[in-house]
Amino acid sequence: MNTILALAAHPDDVEIGCGGTLAAYAGKGVDIHVFVATDGAKGGEGKVRRAEQEASARILGVSKVHWGGFNDTELPTVADKLIECIESLVAALGPDMVFVNHYVDTHQDHRILSRAAHSATRFVPNILAYETPTSNEFDPSVFMDISTTMEKKRQALQAHASQVERTNIQGMNVLDIAESTAHFRGLHGRLNSAEAFVPIRMQL
Repeated sequence: MNTILALAAHPDDVEIGCGGTLAAYAGKGVDIHVFVATDGAKGGEGKVRRAEQEASARILGVSKVHWGGFNDTELPTVADKLIECIESLVAALGPDMVFVNHYVDTHQDHRILSRAAHSATRFVPNILAYETPTSNEFDPSVFMDISTTMEKKRQALQAHASQVERTNIQGMNVLDIAESTAHFRGLHGRLNSAEAFVPIRMQL
């Protein structure tokens, strides 16, 4: 494993879905890249969210954040351009593994990004779909032990300060949700804390 590419529709998506996994691989010397399609301006100030994403990436050990420059909530209108953008990045980086939002999701940007990635990463040997709080029909069979990187995941999520309390769930912030999910998926994977994935394609 030399290079990993994590795809996100918005800032903080990868931290929620696979932040602990990225930190674990970065600790092993793997070259980690993150692509964020939009700046999340519908959920806060775009400039602020970009800065938060860059700060979070440094915590996780990400080599570079690549920005798509698309408008938040409008990915369904630019699906073809999104495929081309991801294809170009995949060609430049040659990733061994790609992480992307789960393809069944209540947020249109997540759905479209996942579908675009299915096309743009068709020659990548390993593709795994991660979950976010808006994922549906998520039935994982791959689990990553993040017990040693859970603290980095927390710190990375805290770096997205403008989003920590934006959950629409009374009494639970993003950190609470991340902690609960890690233990829940850990039970599934017979681990203390885990991130879970649905394999789109895997080579053994």
